[in-house]
Amino acid sequence: MSCQKAQGFLGKAGTPMSEMVDARKERYEGADALALLDGIETLIAARGKSLVTFELKKVRPDDDVLLFHLLGPSGNLRAPTVRIGRTLVVGFNEEAYRKVLGS
Repeated sequence: MSCQKAQGFLGKAGTPMSEMVDARKERYEGADALALLDGIETLIAARGKSLVTFELKKVRPDDDVLLFHLLGPSGNLRAPTVRIGRTLVVGFNEEAYRKVLGS
């Protein structure tokens, strides 16, 4: 459901997607999920109404903390996960999307 909300929000904002991966078909676990952080300066993780922001360029938490925010209960990357410039947003939160897109 949150993937559909994210797609709808990005569509309304006129933000093109350069790549979309179906998390049910392609798994990102552990090291693969951490590899998504290469070149990322800010990680924003949304769970329900709570938002956690990590400024990775300043202070990078240990891998266990990052994996807690990146992975769901199945051990796979949480969806939706969106990379916008040097920011990675995990989970859908409209406020976070607006902030990152500047809209």
